Amino acid sequence: MSTPSTASTPSTASTPPAASTRRAAALDAADPLARFREQFLPARGVVAYLDGNSLGRPPAGTAERLDRFVREEWAGRLIRGWTDEGPDGAWMGWPEQVGDRIAAAALGAAPGQTVLADSTTVLLYKLARAAVDAGIAAGRDEIVVDTDNFPTDRYVLEGIAAERGATLRWIATDPAAGVTPEQVAAVVGPRTALVLASHVAYRSGWIADAMTITALTHDAGALVLWDLSHSVGSVELQLDAWGVDLAVGCTYKYLNGGPGSPAFGYVRSDRQEGLRQPIQGWMGRRDPFEMGRGYTPAAGVRGIVSGTPPVLAAVPLLCGLDMLEEAGIAAVRAKSMALTAFTLDIVDERLAPLGVELVSPRDPARRGGHLTIRRSGSRDVLDELWARGVIPDFREPDDIRIGLAPLSTSFAEVDRGLAVLHDVLDARR
Repeated sequence: MSTPSTASTPSTASTPPAASTRRAAALDAADPLARFREQFLPARGVVAYLDGNSLGRPPAGTAERLDRFVREEWAGRLIRGWTDEGPDGAWMGWPEQVGDRIAAAALGAAPGQTVLADSTTVLLYKLARAAVDAGIAAGRDEIVVDTDNFPTDRYVLEGIAAERGATLRWIATDPAAGVTPEQVAAVVGPRTALVLASHVAYRSGWIADAMTITALTHDAGALVLWDLSHSVGSVELQLDAWGVDLAVGCTYKYLNGGPGSPAFGYVRSDRQEGLRQPIQGWMGRRDPFEMGRGYTPAAGVRGIVSGTPPVLAAVPLLCGLDMLEEAGIAAVRAKSMALTAFTLDIVDERLAPLGVELVSPRDPARRGGHLTIRRSGSRDVLDELWARGVIPDFREPDDIRIGLAPLSTSFAEVDRGLAVLHDVLDARR
């Protein structure tokens, strides 16, 4: 990620065109989620924050909740907090308790299938390795992944393939779109152990057809693992209805859990006893405080836990979940689609004549919560945008991602930010 000069100070955006300003004002006035914008802390000097798909804003209640947790929960209960019931339950049960809240609010999943633990990378490794091990035991030694998936996903699978002597089957995807059912159908077969894909592509925002791809994978006798990092809290998910086997995702984007907040893992209930994750830590043992010899995994989804639950790191996430539960994921998705449509109109009307290319789907049903645009020299453009208080992010080769968080982003904020982007590009012609 580029970093602007610390000597620069944000400047006020030039006035956006009156038509888009009026439209933004009307959309904000009609926004049923408008009240949530005031529940986030402001950022000094920021004209427009357009990177909610990388790191969500902090809810205003986070600082107070953390302070209360430290003073009352940690200081007041001390070691007893692990087993004694507190306002949010005993800490030992947080992996399942918080996991169930994520499942109900954002995943379309019944209780008992989701835990909060580790980072996305670690959970991805544990679930992918468990699936590959099960496949190899059944004579299946191929792993399917697409070439434009998020780097961590590709790197983790490369490592697992090397460890287990498995073969990677690469799907060459269009970076402006994402993996399709037709591509998956062409590569899965009797040797496939696992198919891994991102539900929303990190670069383009493409929404994969999870239900169809999952069914195709099952028809081939394999398991599917979905990375939900760019979906959860922005796009409606139905993991149980789709028949998904495994899923992982982060909580610091649309769930507003904060930098490095713990990830979640989902294992469908009827898969839990047949898969064994490889990092056998004491907190995933049947009785961790027995501290006996040998490892017997805990029953159910608790078996994918390894180490001590990240309790303090989970506290900010509870604020984000409170808001998502109140708003409802259907309303969040509706606003997300409205935000991306408004952005796309401005891109077409004002930025395309300056050489900007859209690198995201135009079909709203195939478009997640962010839009990606491309123009030569975008890395340098990003530095100037940041210096002027407009904060999107950059991805190679020349892509600027505009991440729109429905609970914290206003239409007027988008209008202001894109006006600055227009000025910057226009001055470079």
